[in-house]
Amino acid sequence: MTQPTLLHISDLVVQFRQGRRTPPFRALDGVSLTIAEGETVGLVGESGSGKSTLGRAVLGLGPVHSGDIQFEGRDILRASTRDRRALSARLQVVFQDPYSSLNPARTIGQTLAEPFLAHGGTDRKAVSRRITSMLERVGLPADTAHRFPGQFSGGQRQRIAIARALMLHPRLVICDEPVSALDLSIQAQVMNLLADLQQELSLSYLFIAHDLPVVRHLSHRIVVLYRGQVMESGPAETVYSDPVHPYTRMLLEAVPEPDPRVQRVRRSAREANRVLGAASGGTGCAFVHRCPHAIDLCHRERPDLQPLPSGRESTDGGDRTVACHRSAELHGPPMPRPTTGQQLESAPSGPERKEASCADSE
Repeated sequence: MTQPTLLHISDLVVQFRQGRRTPPFRALDGVSLTIAEGETVGLVGESGSGKSTLGRAVLGLGPVHSGDIQFEGRDILRASTRDRRALSARLQVVFQDPYSSLNPARTIGQTLAEPFLAHGGTDRKAVSRRITSMLERVGLPADTAHRFPGQFSGGQRQRIAIARALMLHPRLVICDEPVSALDLSIQAQVMNLLADLQQELSLSYLFIAHDLPVVRHLSHRIVVLYRGQVMESGPAETVYSDPVHPYTRMLLEAVPEPDPRVQRVRRSAREANRVLGAASGGTGCAFVHRCPHAIDLCHRERPDLQPLPSGRESTDGGDRTVACHRSAELHGPPMPRPTTGQQLESAPSGPERKEASCADSE
């Protein structure tokens, strides 16, 4: 049974002025995506691709030039200040850096109580009970509330940030690279925690990251972003194991390879493609400057995001789309998974996730 849509983004454009005589820079250029109730959508791309800009636009923290964002069926771009304030209880965020996202001068209890107080909560006992409950949910003892952020490790601080985001029972949590600042083993524990909380609380996630193997383990669907445009989207496992767009393949090839010979071959191929792209120019496809398969049409026309050609559909029946003029030709065999991805096997893998402990080893 298809779940109702919780977040719907259509043709979103975000641009920033660069000066009076310079055209504005488009950080997002016609991005569309949806998130259903209880679903995790992974948004992946390199630094500067517009991932965090999209998250900030949904949260109302950045300007939007055009497009539409609907949350729970309501237009939130044109919501009043009062409605936007009420919306924040159902739409929360976990930021990337667990060291800067918590106020070092406030106790953990004060930090967790702040959302309640901001929304008019006055029952101190109810707030205290909620703080204790949320700390237990994220695997921290109740006496954590009386301590300061400087007394905790990075993984523990990120658990506290997750607890703060869940204090008001949100329906959608935007996770803006929540594990990129953590060690690999702690990444898996935090992702396990997010998956557990999703099942217990019926949460939806927009999971933003630059590491495709990490995104694959937690997401149901993946959206690949490059220079503010969607290159490819589809079920997480299928996009990861059988990427079609050259940029998605390049992201997977960029994953560190333990075999130095394979790594040298990959590096040489990337350098060759970069030189080719730098000399080719063009205003069509956003990826044309780096694509080893670019043709004249790619320079002239921007490809539309279209369903995959026959014979390359998702194995689980999910919709797959790709923005590439040559998608019908670039079938090829499915790519082998990067061997380093095995280091995250203790992390959740979408709906097929195995139960795992989320206790910190720090």
